[in-house]
Amino acid sequence: MNEKVEGKPRFQRVLLKLSGEALMGEQGYGVDPRMADRIAAEIAELHALGVQVAATVGGGNIVRGISVSAAGMDRVSGDYMGMIATVINALALQHAIEKRGVYTRVQSAIPMSQVAEPYIRRRAIRHLEKSRVVIFAAGTGNPYFSTDTAAALRAIEISAEVILKATRVDGIYDADPRLNPSAKLLDRLTYLQVLEKGLRVMDTTAITLCMENNLPIIVFNLLKHGNIKNVVLGCEVGSLIQA
Repeated sequence: MNEKVEGKPRFQRVLLKLSGEALMGEQGYGVDPRMADRIAAEIAELHALGVQVAATVGGGNIVRGISVSAAGMDRVSGDYMGMIATVINALALQHAIEKRGVYTRVQSAIPMSQVAEPYIRRRAIRHLEKSRVVIFAAGTGNPYFSTDTAAALRAIEISAEVILKATRVDGIYDADPRLNPSAKLLDRLTYLQVLEKGLRVMDTTAITLCMENNLPIIVFNLLKHGNIKNVVLGCEVGSLIQA
C-alpha cells in the first residue's frame, strides 16, 4: 500500500463495514456502550480530517439470519430479523457518534419512519456532502443478501473510493490465525485470488460487485486503536484487495 502522508487523507469518501460483533465488545451479546463510543471516536477523527464517512453495520451480536434458519426457522423470516437487528445497532452507533458532536443520519432499506430515514441514494450523497455521517441499516432490504453485499452495493451507489472492512484480526490470512499460529498475512490480493482461494473475507456476491466496479477493499484490525484513521491516511495497515 501507499506510504503514509501525514495529515492528508488518501481517501475523501469511504464506507466503513462493521460487524455486529464489533459493537458487542467483550460482552457475549448486544451492544457494549464503551465499544460503540470507541468506534464513534475514531469515526469522529475521520470527520475532523474532512473525510466523508458512510457506514454499514451487521446484526450478528443480536440475531443472525442464517443461524436462525439453520435452527429450523424460515430463512426469509430469519433474514428479516437480522435486518431489524442492524437497525438497532445503527441507532446505537448514531447515538455514540452524535455524542461526539458529529451529525449522523441512519437510512434504513426497510421503511421505519419513526426511527430512521428511508434509503434514498441522492439524499445519502447530500448528507455526506454536508459533512454528516450516514449509517446504512437493514441490509439491502431483501432476504438472502448479506450485510457484506449491502456494504458493497451502497459503497458503489454513493461512489465511495474504498470499503474499509473492520475485523478482529490484522488482515487476510491464508488460514485462521486464531487456530493456526503459523498462518501468513497476505498484504495484497486481487478479487480473483480471493474468490479462487475461497478466502472468507466477504461473501462472493460482495467481492464480485467490487470487482465489476473496481472498488478496492481494505481489511484491517478494528481492535487496534487508531487503525481506521491510519488506513485513511495511507499507512501500511491490513490487507488490500483490488484488481
